Amino acid sequence: MPHPQRGSVGSPPSYTLFPSTAAVGLVNRTEASEFVLKGFSGYPSLECLLFPLCAAMYLVTLLGNTAIVAVSVLDVHLHTPMYFFLGNLSILDICYTSTFVPLMLVHLLSARKTISFIGCAIQMCLSLSTGSTECLLLAIMAYDRYLAICRPLRYPVLMSQRLCWLLAGAAWVLCLFKSVTETVIAMRLPFCGHRVVSHFTCEILAVLKLACGDTSVSEALLLVGAILLLPVPLAFICLSYTLILATILRVPSAAGRRKAFSTCSAHLAVVLLFYGTVIFMYMKPKSKEARVSDEVFTVLYAVVTPMLNPVIYSLRNKEVKEAARKVWGRRWSSK
Repeated sequence: MPHPQRGSVGSPPSYTLFPSTAAVGLVNRTEASEFVLKGFSGYPSLECLLFPLCAAMYLVTLLGNTAIVAVSVLDVHLHTPMYFFLGNLSILDICYTSTFVPLMLVHLLSARKTISFIGCAIQMCLSLSTGSTECLLLAIMAYDRYLAICRPLRYPVLMSQRLCWLLAGAAWVLCLFKSVTETVIAMRLPFCGHRVVSHFTCEILAVLKLACGDTSVSEALLLVGAILLLPVPLAFICLSYTLILATILRVPSAAGRRKAFSTCSAHLAVVLLFYGTVIFMYMKPKSKEARVSDEVFTVLYAVVTPMLNPVIYSLRNKEVKEAARKVWGRRWSSK
């Protein structure tokens, strides 16, 4: 999924193109060897402020999501479909943030903010792939909660271990194939003139603005992908939770209703956080003049959301907290 796109923080420097076609072709070949990620280069004081903030949030993201994966693997009581998909979500969050945060932190402290052509393509592909996979994975997790609450007796049969691996694997592979296709088509375009990407990553929409060829195929693919990966999974999630809510309301006891809802409340919170921020970024009215506040919000959105996922699951889920205590206790007792 492309990063939410905003206008550039400032105007890119102008370059003089050679008039002849041969010279333009030479410019295309040399200029596309690397890109400049503009980011917040016009605001050095803001860069100094963002560096410790983003570094701390990235560290929490790595530690929190790694802990979720470790607990899910080490505690046999968490070897269930729900925690299998939660482990996949944590791995996704680690991969997603690691595609751009380390380089962004380097650029925040460096005057040279370049990235090679190949590096840009890899960053673009991995960012698209992990973001797209998360959209599908959240829908799969909603389906898992629907079966667990609305079909409890048949749940072990319907959501078998084989089906879990099949659903998760299909999401990873299909989104990777989609992202590779989008990246290859976008990066095969000719790039003329300046090579300054008005973003802090090689975001595909920002890179396409530098292309001097026909971008209609890339834009059409991105539009189809956005429709399939945003409103369609969201509609599926809404349908699943509508059926879940109807089932919970039919539970006779208040304690039973609370227990049923607690099994899916953490996932619902993650869904609201993920889709809420994405919808806000895309539906927000765009001003003609780009504002640095929009860029700052984009950075925080991209870093904060993966950081909060393990926090939400650890705070809202007693099983995760209890499993973490057991794993931690076993580790200390073995020393």
